Amino acid sequence: MNNKKRIVIIGATSAIAEHCARLWLEKQPVDLTLVGRDTQRIERVATDLKVRSPQSEISVVQAEFLDPEAINATVLDIVKSGRVDIVLIAHGSLPEQTECQNDLQSCRDALEINGVSPVLYAEAFAKEMEKANHGTIALIGSVAGDRGRKSNYVYGAAKGLVTRYAQGLQHRFAGSGVKVVLIKPGPTDTPMTAHLKGKGAKLAPVEDVAKQIVDAIEAEKPLVYTPRKWLLIMSIIRHLPRAIFNKLDI
Repeated sequence: MNNKKRIVIIGATSAIAEHCARLWLEKQPVDLTLVGRDTQRIERVATDLKVRSPQSEISVVQAEFLDPEAINATVLDIVKSGRVDIVLIAHGSLPEQTECQNDLQSCRDALEINGVSPVLYAEAFAKEMEKANHGTIALIGSVAGDRGRKSNYVYGAAKGLVTRYAQGLQHRFAGSGVKVVLIKPGPTDTPMTAHLKGKGAKLAPVEDVAKQIVDAIEAEKPLVYTPRKWLLIMSIIRHLPRAIFNKLDI
């Protein structure tokens, strides 16, 4: 009988997700399922993780990220092997705001992959975890979802959807065996933010962000800002009067 903790990562090729996986494997051997769109990239991640933890069971799943029926089928296929202890929903992309403004298809794509898709995966897992009355759903949102800003309001709108959804899911499962963790990273040093780094932006080390995420999931915290300074920063930004906020170039 397999007594290993069962972890599923949706968007397993993201840098944050990969570092979270490494941390979980450092703690103990696990049963890990990596879900992504690019089979070759997922296989590379899996190969690296197998070297780090030969005792772990690591499988890969190539999946669709926008079609509801395909998402549901993927989740059902995963859970038929046994109940899931943790699902980390980590996929997304960081679009150029100006491109979203000038191209409605880019705008739609950004909203779907960063907002709708994570919600669909979470909802599919929620239905199965509710039956088992067990498991943790961790969703990676963003500080960008806390208040619409001209520099990234399309991306922020998608992440704002994730925030409201996670809050509702937490309310739904209050007092049950299913836990929901909402993660709000600030700008993090990953390939997705390479263009920001090139412009001189200060980015948090991905290793630090991943550790705070893994710790928050283990502690079943309903909400975590990472790095923690963003809790204060976004509290200030959210509460700025409109007259002052509109003068800021952010």
